[in-house]
Formats: sequence, structure tokens, C-alpha cells
Amino acid sequence: MNLDFLFYPERVAVIGASNKEGKIGNAIMKNLINFGFKGKIYPVNVKEEEVLGIKAYKNVLDIPGNVDVAVISIPGKFVPQILEECGQKGVKGAVVISAGFKEAGNVELEEKLLEVARKWNIRIVGPNCLGVTNIENGFDCTFNPPERQARPKFGGIAFMSQSGAFGAAILDWAARHEVGMSKFISLGNMADLDESDFMEYLKDDKATRVITAYLEGVKDGRKFLEAAKNATKKKPVVILKSGRTEAGAKAAASHTGSLAGSYAIYQAAFEQTGVLEARSMRQLFNYAKALTMQKPAKGKRVAIVTNGGGAGVMMSDGVLEVGLKMADLSEETKEKFAKAIEEGKLPVHMSYKNPIDIIGDAPSSRYEVAMRYALEDENVDVLVVIALFQSPALDEGIVEAVGRMQEYGKPVVFVAPGGAYPEKMARRIEKTGVPVFETVEDGVDAVYALVRYGQYIKGLKG
Repeated sequence: MNLDFLFYPERVAVIGASNKEGKIGNAIMKNLINFGFKGKIYPVNVKEEEVLGIKAYKNVLDIPGNVDVAVISIPGKFVPQILEECGQKGVKGAVVISAGFKEAGNVELEEKLLEVARKWNIRIVGPNCLGVTNIENGFDCTFNPPERQARPKFGGIAFMSQSGAFGAAILDWAARHEVGMSKFISLGNMADLDESDFMEYLKDDKATRVITAYLEGVKDGRKFLEAAKNATKKKPVVILKSGRTEAGAKAAASHTGSLAGSYAIYQAAFEQTGVLEARSMRQLFNYAKALTMQKPAKGKRVAIVTNGGGAGVMMSDGVLEVGLKMADLSEETKEKFAKAIEEGKLPVHMSYKNPIDIIGDAPSSRYEVAMRYALEDENVDVLVVIALFQSPALDEGIVEAVGRMQEYGKPVVFVAPGGAYPEKMARRIEKTGVPVFETVEDGVDAVYALVRYGQYIKGLKG
């Protein structure tokens, strides 16, 4: 399914554009102007001659030339009539921000909107949504101002959300943690385009490496299974499903009018299609970040290199608790470690059982030796490197050393607990392509995602 016209439009009409501060139509205009969208913007407002210095039109039909997308933020009852005019104009897609449809009990109005859209073959996002953002080209027709909600940098994660507010929080969170995103879609009521349609589109989107979603319920179970199966063959899909409890399911029904359905059915569907289910916003990003930056693991045997014994023990516990395996290092690897100790390259009192504890006074050169020995071992599928940067012995050479480990072609996950200094180092390490996580628990999530998706892909080939 090609929805490029929705994400890469050249000519956009903003219906309900406004000069008034605080109005949704004003915020949408500002975002389109301020985030570097290079296409043409046509404000539509019955009363104004111009909006934010751009010539305004009384009607979409008055705009010279064609229009690819209409962004609509006017009272809900007027939307079907406006869509009728968009149809006559040849508009291909409409992002309907306006609320007051099915979610407010007004099912007839939503049906009317859909009827007009079908008549003119217009694809609809929403209604009752926050809008869409394409970070790649600056097309941002959402309405949250940048001083309230930051935009992330461009990267490989696409995110769709049935909750506009939650979606906005995710964008903000991604920006703060410097996690790159490709596209954001606020699904709203999904009168027309739903999560499955966007999954079909995103699986072929070159800018997207991992598809993520917050879902309360799916519109069409069979269609979802098909779309998820097609998507996971090409790239990972991570879904945070809410409405897992009876109370949550009831809340979902009154929120976007979506039927949450039995949670057990969703779990089975995710299992069957290779979708990774996240249980929290943080886990969603831990999974997505690892899968965007590293290739999936070929097996489930994990090796750990650490300069803190306690963190190594916690990581081992976490790895085993999620059903993965601590790698048994080969005799050859153990001999390498023994020899390096003998030659004085490694300290006598370190431990080269797995976890490999290179102790608190480890400089980056010691890390490099231990990491290489672990990655050269054929019993190791994934390497976790834990660095407690609070130790003055750990120098900045660790950044390049970790980057060099990618030459082995095995996934590497880095864990750097603490405050400002570890965070600064983490950002530098991530520039080498290795994902860094703040806590041991986050690191466990990352390894789990790389192994689980790797197993799924292997199963497809097998």
C-alpha cells in the first residue's frame, strides 16, 4: 500500500487555519512553517485575507492548482461538507483533527464522513487525531507547540498511536533521549485508515527500520494478522497493548471507541505473527532502540563484560529470567584469558567466568581485550558491556573501542548506569552505532528483543 502522498505531499491545504493564538488551526500552521516543510501551504479561512503572512483562501476549491493533502480542524459537523469540496478538488488524503464523532457517541456523523471519503476515494487519517509527522521532510501537521512538545531527530523508528496525548509524550521522550524517529501517526478513531494499513505502508518505507505502536484495540483481527505477518518478515514490529485488564478494556472503549477484546487473543496473535509485545513505554523504546541500531542475534547465548561485579550479577539474573542463556565460554577462550593474565595484560584477580568481571580499575584497553575474546567465542551470540563510568580509571578510549567491536557482526548492547557523565558518554558511544541503556533492566530488554526477533526470523527461514 502506497501512502506516500500523506507523508510526502507537495501541496497542503489547512482548513480551519487561523491567526488566533491558542487555536488548533494556528498551531498546525506554525508547525508546518517552523519545522522546515518545503511544500506549498494553503490556509483556508472564510474571514481572513492571510494567515501568518500566507495568502488565505475562502474555500479549498479557490486554491489554484491541485492539493495533495487537506488538514482539517473545524467543528466536526462541518467536516463531511468540507470533504465533499476536497473530493471535487481531487484531494488524495485528509488528516481530520476534528473531534465529536464516534468517540463522542456520534456514530452517524462518522459514517457520513466515511461515505463522502469513499465516494471521492480520499484516504482519511482520524478523525479525532493529533495529526501525522514525517521527521524526514519536516511535514508536521500535528498541533502541539514545540515549546510544549519537542520533536525527535530523524532516525529509524516509526510510531503510531491510538492515543494522541500518549503519542505526543513519546515524541517528547524520544527527543529528550536523542532517539531518532522516521514517522509519527496519530490514529484517532480509524474511520478509514487503521493500524494494519499503516503497518503495510511502513514495512516498505525505506526510512523506517522498526515499526512501533501503542494500541488499545484493532479494527479488523484478520486484516491485522495478515499485515503483522507481512511486516515482521521485513522488519521488527513492537506493540504496546493497553486494555489488558477488564477495567482497561472498558476505558479503551470510551476513549477512541475501540474494542479492546480479550487480551489472551492479542497475546496469541502477537506470538503467531512475530510481534514483540512491550509492557511499558520504556520497554517499547528499549526494544525499538536495540532493533534499530543492531542486527538481530543468531542465538540466545549472552556474554557479559563488566567493571562492576554487582551489575554483572544483576544482568545475569535478568538474562535468565527472560528465558535467555548465559554463554558457556569455550576452553579456547578461557585459555586466552589465562594467557593474557600471565602476560600481565589482564589483572590476576579478575574473573573470566561469564560474567567476565574486569574489576573496577579497568581502563578502556582492558575492556577491549575482554570484549574481543568474548566476541571471538563461537558460543557467544550477544555481548553486553556494562561500564560504571564513576570509576576514574575508565578513560574515553572506551568510545572507539566499543565501536570497533561491530566488526565481529554480532549484536552489542552497552549499559551505563548513573547521572550526567555516563549520559554524556552514552551519547558519544551511540554515534558509533552501539545502543546504550541507563539501567541493567533496560539492557535486559534490549538483549531480549534482539534474541526474540532473531529467533522469529530464523524460524521463518527454517
